[in-house]
Amino acid sequence: MLRYLVLRTFMTIPILFGVSIVVFILIQLIPGDPVRTMLGTEATQEAVEQLRKDMGFDQPLYVQYVHWLLKVLQGDFGKSIALHVPVADLLLPKLGNTIILTIGSMLVCTLIGGMTGIIAGLKKDSWFDRISSGWALIGASMPVFWLALMLMWFFSIYLGILPVSGMYNLRNPGGIPDLLLHLILPSVATATVSTAVIARITRSVIIEIQQKEYVRFFQSFGLSSFTNTTRHVLRNAFSPILNITGLQIGYIMGGALFSEVVFAWPGLGQRIYIAITAKDYPVIQAGILMIAVAFVLVNLMIDIINMAINPKLRDSI
Repeated sequence: MLRYLVLRTFMTIPILFGVSIVVFILIQLIPGDPVRTMLGTEATQEAVEQLRKDMGFDQPLYVQYVHWLLKVLQGDFGKSIALHVPVADLLLPKLGNTIILTIGSMLVCTLIGGMTGIIAGLKKDSWFDRISSGWALIGASMPVFWLALMLMWFFSIYLGILPVSGMYNLRNPGGIPDLLLHLILPSVATATVSTAVIARITRSVIIEIQQKEYVRFFQSFGLSSFTNTTRHVLRNAFSPILNITGLQIGYIMGGALFSEVVFAWPGLGQRIYIAITAKDYPVIQAGILMIAVAFVLVNLMIDIINMAINPKLRDSI
């Protein structure tokens, strides 16, 4: 077990290294000149060239990447082009708000998607299975920003029962209850696609495990349906369901950008959106890198949890 943990952790290092290369190259492919953006359209060509030299943009890409990576490893993401403040000071406070939204969305998609998939799998070809399968197909195809707008219109504007935007009531902040109330709509909008995916995968896993020989063996010996389901079906389905749930973290953090913009949730996604409109490349680069690193680390944790709870995986080491 310890050997696996050490090996799996070291395997994460080249993955993170590859992620940093991809993020750096993607930012270089964005059209536009960050130096020209900083100085404005009235700047002379001499001033542009001088600032480009001062910032190291005149050097080869691999040299720029090495300098950038060394600074990132020290916690220095550079300075915002638009606001002229350290990028870390802009993004780190927002990251906590995005984590809150991600946790809320994960609770929604795990509870609703997991329970729906389990019931649909156990009640294959029932009316519930047909309805949930149709809902999952629609939910998996639904754009996050459109759903966010529809939820806002129906629950906030038409019914007036949920807050329109923000994390707290600005006139009278109500602490955690107020936060949870503001969290409902963004979490549902962000989690809808992942909920549908988890429901479909869970249903397939449950049906597949029910057809295993050992499950039929215990059924033939008169083991009650409830005991057989809880001990053998659900227990063996937990590992693949956990894997697919972990993979949804990355999608949820990406989808949070749209929800945060629509609901004015002050998170990482909203800050990245503002940076995109302002062509603030250091902020865009650091924000994407934070999301990618979080996705890799979460999946590392999922693998470790799977190893801890699954005897078959431990025995295979």
